[in-house]
Amino acid sequence: MGPCKEWSEEKFPSRNALEVLMPAKLRQMVGEKFEAMKVESLHSRLLTYLGYVVAFILLSSYSWYMGNLVTLDNLYALWKAGKVHKNSVIVLFWVVACVGVVWCMSRPRKIYMLDFACYKAAEDRKCTLELAEYFVRRSERFSLDNMMFQKKVFEKSGVGEETYIPPFIFKDNYEDITLEAVWEETGEVIYGAVDELMHKLNMEADDIGIIVTVCSVFNPIPSLASHIMNHYKMKEDTKCLHLAGMGCSSGVIGIDLASSLLKTSRANTNALVVITENISLNWYFGNNKSMLVTNCLFRMGCAALILSNNPGDRNRAKLELIHSLRTHTGADEKAYTAAFQEEDEEGYLGIGLKKELVPVASEGLEAHITALAPMVMPFSEKLLYLLYLVKRKVFKMDVKPFVPNLTLAFEHFCIHTGGKAVINSIGKHLRLNDYLLEPARMVLHRFGNTSCSLVLYELAYMEAKNRIKKGDRIWMVSFGTGFKCNTLVWKALLDVGDPAYSPWNDCIHRYPVKLS
Repeated sequence: MGPCKEWSEEKFPSRNALEVLMPAKLRQMVGEKFEAMKVESLHSRLLTYLGYVVAFILLSSYSWYMGNLVTLDNLYALWKAGKVHKNSVIVLFWVVACVGVVWCMSRPRKIYMLDFACYKAAEDRKCTLELAEYFVRRSERFSLDNMMFQKKVFEKSGVGEETYIPPFIFKDNYEDITLEAVWEETGEVIYGAVDELMHKLNMEADDIGIIVTVCSVFNPIPSLASHIMNHYKMKEDTKCLHLAGMGCSSGVIGIDLASSLLKTSRANTNALVVITENISLNWYFGNNKSMLVTNCLFRMGCAALILSNNPGDRNRAKLELIHSLRTHTGADEKAYTAAFQEEDEEGYLGIGLKKELVPVASEGLEAHITALAPMVMPFSEKLLYLLYLVKRKVFKMDVKPFVPNLTLAFEHFCIHTGGKAVINSIGKHLRLNDYLLEPARMVLHRFGNTSCSLVLYELAYMEAKNRIKKGDRIWMVSFGTGFKCNTLVWKALLDVGDPAYSPWNDCIHRYPVKLS
């Protein structure tokens, strides 16, 4: 039995409905299923800090005691008296050196992002609201009610007049989607982004040791990773992997996968990560309103980036990966079916977005922040969370869920741009001001929802606005079907501003724009 039930316009949540729904759910989202994880995480951190304090006290006491017994004069006197053998000193030196080498080699390798590129389509791919309405009417497959519904979604979605749609829509027989049309879009965006990236870094194909491609709905045989390897004639020992079906969060997951491979690699190498989604294959021609929303929001896009595990690349890298985290609430049936691909009543394939999606995302985000906060928040926020737990668990007080002040941990936020209401709700929940939400809103306006690559378009916006300074921390967070919430935390290694290649170069002077 399919997960999506009959849909009506009244059931589809409007912007106001979402804003009302979110606070109500936020007051209830701290359920018993997350309490054990919260307490366990807090206890683990507190025990770790307690161990550090005890170790510091013991070492300080021992150092003070030994400092009173053993002085440099005493050691020199023992050496002159021949009571300290020279061979013993040499052996001790080599033991210390070997322990130091083993300790350094056992540490996890640091991962650096050398650079990235975001694809921007040609001018003839732009889709205005008027053109979008024309395509809807030309199809003659949609009822009048559904045509008005799509127009309403277009107007309230936050998507602007300069987004890009795939080439098949401009053709006369655009309803007959062929594999050739799918490949036309995929090849255009992938090789456009990768060519620009390789040119920016002045890299050759042989410099790549790992390829990770990400695309949820288009999974050809051979894989997209193999197509890239063949196109650029890469060396035979290049490792190729492809991620599919992971939804809008798959870009962050792909980067995390590539970084894991680099951390376990014995050799210094580079990983090419290519992140895209195919709009042609995902275009919906039926009349199920829950599935029509994707036609209104999703647009062409692709991002490519190079990761490196070579310590020598630190001086030229833009970012260093500090943390990664993935949480999954798919065991819950409501979360699992909140966004689901299936056929409608007429046999058309589409991805249905159920009305439970926003509250499911809220609960998933709450669980995710619970796991993330101990990794990134300052000690003062951890103490506040401890007080919250004491009030709730010990004194049984009815208190609001604790939401940490994430601006103490990060300077920049690349949040999920699923739609205007989603961005507003996340900002309200996390207490982010308009300045921090600006990149997400402007990306949605200029490029639409590019799915898994959207966080990198936000990063490109920050670069174009000269916002990123050395030492700044950047939080990338994305949602995906299943339901998944994924995080990457980066640290800027240099000041980045006014890049020569950017999808924002020709329009950044017009942004931010005022949104209704």
